[in-house]
Amino acid sequence: MEFRRRDLLFAGGALLVPALAFGGAKQRPEHKLVVVVLRGALDGLAAVAPLEDPDYRRLRGALALPEPGAEHGALPLTGGFALHPRLAFLHDRWGAGELAFLHAASTPYRDRSHFDGQDVLESGGDQVFGTDTGWLSRALALRGGTGISVGATVPLVLRGPGQATSWSPSVAPPADDDTLARLADLYAEDEVLSADLAEAVKTAGLLDAHGRGRDGGWRSVVEAGAKLLLAPDGPAAAVVSLDGWDTHAGQGAAEGQLANRLGNLDEALGALREALGEDWDRTTVVVATEFGRTVAINGTDGTDHGTGGVAFVLGGRVRGGRMLGDWPTLGGLHEDRDLLPANDLRALFAGVLHDTWGVDGVFAGVRPINGVVRA
Repeated sequence: MEFRRRDLLFAGGALLVPALAFGGAKQRPEHKLVVVVLRGALDGLAAVAPLEDPDYRRLRGALALPEPGAEHGALPLTGGFALHPRLAFLHDRWGAGELAFLHAASTPYRDRSHFDGQDVLESGGDQVFGTDTGWLSRALALRGGTGISVGATVPLVLRGPGQATSWSPSVAPPADDDTLARLADLYAEDEVLSADLAEAVKTAGLLDAHGRGRDGGWRSVVEAGAKLLLAPDGPAAAVVSLDGWDTHAGQGAAEGQLANRLGNLDEALGALREALGEDWDRTTVVVATEFGRTVAINGTDGTDHGTGGVAFVLGGRVRGGRMLGDWPTLGGLHEDRDLLPANDLRALFAGVLHDTWGVDGVFAGVRPINGVVRA
């Protein structure tokens, strides 16, 4: 693996700016890919509720969403499914034909460890520790270009034969012009450090023009990712990890803890589209999580680790307004507790890679869901 994450620059103990280098990209790809990983296991039945499934309200109990049109009512989709009422931007994209969802989706992993589930989600393998490379890294090695993690580290999905880097907001005030000038003089005789500093200043300028994570929230994170994607020699793909989806207690239904997180996610995705502007039409966003949650509520008004979950794909070229894959119904549950894993999540990833970049063969033995994104 050619690991292109640069060290951070320090002067007098102060953090300056991250030195990013996108020069490894062969070209500016025509189509960008954003992967949003929801760490902690999103409750897919809360995000996309099967309101017309005959067992839905009986099994979900207090977690069931109000009908469309009611106060805090769910937002109707197709075939008796509805979005959580806090996902207004996603519902708008559904109406525009730019959002599709894959329900009852899972990797081949069937146990309930977050760490192991995320390992399989990001490697794209068929078992825990089955491969030490990430599926997006393997795709980038075939496509060309660089991937960036908008965070402090490069996650497994970007580790491997492809080029990858990371960026995270500085925790200290940015360096002033005088300090940068002194550093430029200091590094003038060092070709590598001089080039890194110049690239870092350029990257920082791109981000400062839009605000560098001032509030520390998800919106600012995805806005930063968008600015990096839009750079003339920017990365081909970006990965954003959002934590906090492990709702064992006090989950709530139309309102509450999970509703607030879904609202923040919806706002962040809306901000991503706004920041990308016309480039939204050549960007595809995939939102996925390591596994779903139990169908029934637990003793602490939450849900426990489950199996089948939900994934979203959205963007200007997505063939949206439809559900992908099969719906197994709630009439028969996996191990009498979970939504059955009827659809392979890797098939969605494989289809998106084929449709956007013309890349195949990243997932061994997986038949892709093709035709999700228009060429």
